[in-house]
Amino acid sequence: MSFNDNARIDTSQVESGGSGGGPGGMVVGGGIFGLIVMLIMMFLGIDPGQLPQDPTGGANQGQVQPGGTQNGAAFDACKTGADANKSDECRVILTVNSVQDYWSKELPRYGKEYVPANTVLYSGATQSACGTASNQVGPFYCPVDGKVYIDASFFKQLTTRFGADDGALAQEYVVAHEYGHHLQNILGLLGRAQQDPAGAQSGAVRTELMADCLGGVWAKNAVNTKDDQGNALMKPLTEDDIKSALSAAAAVGDDNIQSKAQGRVTPENWTHGSSEARQRWFLTGYKSGNLNSCDTFAVDRVE
Repeated sequence: MSFNDNARIDTSQVESGGSGGGPGGMVVGGGIFGLIVMLIMMFLGIDPGQLPQDPTGGANQGQVQPGGTQNGAAFDACKTGADANKSDECRVILTVNSVQDYWSKELPRYGKEYVPANTVLYSGATQSACGTASNQVGPFYCPVDGKVYIDASFFKQLTTRFGADDGALAQEYVVAHEYGHHLQNILGLLGRAQQDPAGAQSGAVRTELMADCLGGVWAKNAVNTKDDQGNALMKPLTEDDIKSALSAAAAVGDDNIQSKAQGRVTPENWTHGSSEARQRWFLTGYKSGNLNSCDTFAVDRVE
């Protein structure tokens, strides 16, 4: 999904961190190639062992955690949608803007206030309240500090190692998925992953598939999100955009990851869901455009 060139980027919703931080500080190499053991629990999601006992959302909002700094001049290259269409880092930031604009307006319709969450856009490694974020862990949401952690070099690995295409919505899907976890935190649903942490029908898998579905809901409505000057952020979705998002969803399915990591598929160890289920739940959210369609705990089977 492309951005409108005149859309304005709000860099106050991100922080820089790690060895470089910000555009131009990308670490090349490493990443998913050192990831195999940790992927099963951490890939594109959360570590259930780090969940707070009573997730309320927005913990420590606005505070700078060790390893992260307020953006300062780190993101000066990110000003407009035109920049986001050319740069992975700027694309992450404007996607954060769009996702948060949508949920801040949508969630009150369900009687809940949306609490903004910063993204720490780092290079190499940085510290979160859930432990070290690194390009070997991949993007994740930390419910303890209420922040999303992303190293933009991950996107290249997602394509070259696991088969996602390099389209914009493949990357934007990752961001929207992590903010789906933040939404779950606000709604008090995130702890269900910890209660039932593994298996094809487990609470962990249902939590992850719900976040995929919430990402689809955002994608359906993203064309209506705006910057603080009223400019539309996103161009309408195309069929190629949807294919791009689905390629990312397939790439991060537990069966795909296990097949590449260990040469066999073991559904009893799944924590995020199969490629097919991840695609299907993203499409469920996209086709409905409605949060209510994403209740993965209300169905007998999610796979």
